[in-house]
Amino acid sequence: MKIAGFDIGGANTDLAVVEFNDHGDIIDIKTDFKYFPMWLEKDKLGNALIDLIGDDINDLDAVGICMTAELVDAYKTKKEGVLDISRKSNESFNVPVGFIGLNGVLKYKDVIKNPEDVAAANWIATSKIASKMEPNSIMIDTGSTTTDIIPIKNGSECTKGRSDLERLKTGELVYSGTLRTNVATIVRKVPLGDEFIRVSSELFAITADIHMVLGNIKKEEYTCSTPDGAGKSKEECMRRIARVICGDMDMLTPDNICEIAAFIYQKQIERIAEALIEVSKREKIEKVVTTGLGMDIIGAKAAEMAEINFEGMDKIITKEECVVAPAIGTALMMEQFMRKDEI
Repeated sequence: MKIAGFDIGGANTDLAVVEFNDHGDIIDIKTDFKYFPMWLEKDKLGNALIDLIGDDINDLDAVGICMTAELVDAYKTKKEGVLDISRKSNESFNVPVGFIGLNGVLKYKDVIKNPEDVAAANWIATSKIASKMEPNSIMIDTGSTTTDIIPIKNGSECTKGRSDLERLKTGELVYSGTLRTNVATIVRKVPLGDEFIRVSSELFAITADIHMVLGNIKKEEYTCSTPDGAGKSKEECMRRIARVICGDMDMLTPDNICEIAAFIYQKQIERIAEALIEVSKREKIEKVVTTGLGMDIIGAKAAEMAEINFEGMDKIITKEECVVAPAIGTALMMEQFMRKDEI
């Protein structure tokens, strides 16, 4: 059985095509992703999904969908977003399509009845993979935009929050990611020599710029658009960071920029660690599994700061696959759903 799992985010759409044997064991995984800003291109979603699959489309037995893109401001409400995304996804394929909800996989007809169950439920899919590695753990999944902090007990997620709003309150969701976070939301001041300078609140630089300057990511991993529409070289990233304090490279040195970047990076880690400690103390769990694009540079560092033991999920799936873990988890859940003849 070959199943495509999609994670449709606001900025990126991830794909995992997973092939299973007759016993439900994985025998092959292919992954891909596409920068696809839903706030601009939502009407092209169907074509984007088909293009991502490519030649595998003729061999698919089913498609699974998880999403967070319903939150983009192209939709007036999350319900509107879920219904639009699910309809376009369902209409794009001639095989069974299922949608990841808070309590499992839903058919399209059930999504129409309960769209709120599908909104921002991609973490449900990722937790399925983490639980296979550590049945009692906290999963930290850091993507381009957000970080999920999901407690798992006896192989099942046990979050206190269910919606994004609730999870922001409980510490299980932190709106800070590897690429797209506006650095002005992380700090109010940054160091410049012996002084601290207040930052401007403009969208001048993002965390991708920080991590490029520090060597935490490669240029090909800077997959989102830049704030100024310019390139993604280290020098161009430095120019954007200089603007955060209303400066430029005539006023600042590369060492100044590196100092600012390192400070912002540290504050980002502190924010994730703070939420991790909150969840860990509440649930009495001291084992962390990290995944996502930021699994090493953010998730693992936050666990170290919180003095909690951690392991990367790349012990059971490859590092490349960790980047699209929700898509893989979606395919796994869809395979189990199909095996039960539920769709």
